[in-house]
Amino acid sequence: MSENINHGNTELSGTDKKLIKNLIIISGPSGTGKDTIAHALTEKDNSLCISVSATTRPMRANEKEGKDYYFKTEKEFNDLINEDGFIEHACYDGHCYGTLKSDVCRRIDEGKQVILVIEVKGAAAVREKFPGVLSIFILPPDMNTLEKRLRKRATESEESIKKRLAAANDEIMRACEYDYKVVNADLDEAVETVYNIILNRRKEI
Repeated sequence: MSENINHGNTELSGTDKKLIKNLIIISGPSGTGKDTIAHALTEKDNSLCISVSATTRPMRANEKEGKDYYFKTEKEFNDLINEDGFIEHACYDGHCYGTLKSDVCRRIDEGKQVILVIEVKGAAAVREKFPGVLSIFILPPDMNTLEKRLRKRATESEESIKKRLAAANDEIMRACEYDYKVVNADLDEAVETVYNIILNRRKEI
């Protein structure tokens, strides 16, 4: 199930127009399956790819530069902020994360549409900077289902689950800010719905 929320577009030019045409924002609370949906979309259509973020946090043993993240020092990250090198960026848990404009533009120049799987604050920053960019919010069927999904992971403490559920309520309150809301009750159906939204957008632009 999806819902379209229309809004006016601002006339822009150059790089901004290119980004608006080829960026796709996907957000949703933890446990709604937004990452799974994004990866399924790239398997379904090789013209879609997922943005790789930059971060100041240390590289983990199983991670690779340019695949999982672009790892930056704090100075490098701050220099990129000053150079307007990020589409969006935020800091939390003592580390900074951001979407590199140069990386996204490179992928677009290669003929890709770039999916940004980002939280609501980052999404709001992107929409403000690039009005008209396609944005999709993934919802759970209900909060009980979301809680069951989080518990099924068996990777988080009770306190962490409660925090995620509280955050989910706050995030869902902002779903109305997005162009489309898609309920992920069935993964295959949700993927197909999101994909059809993307295909329809391609016809419009």
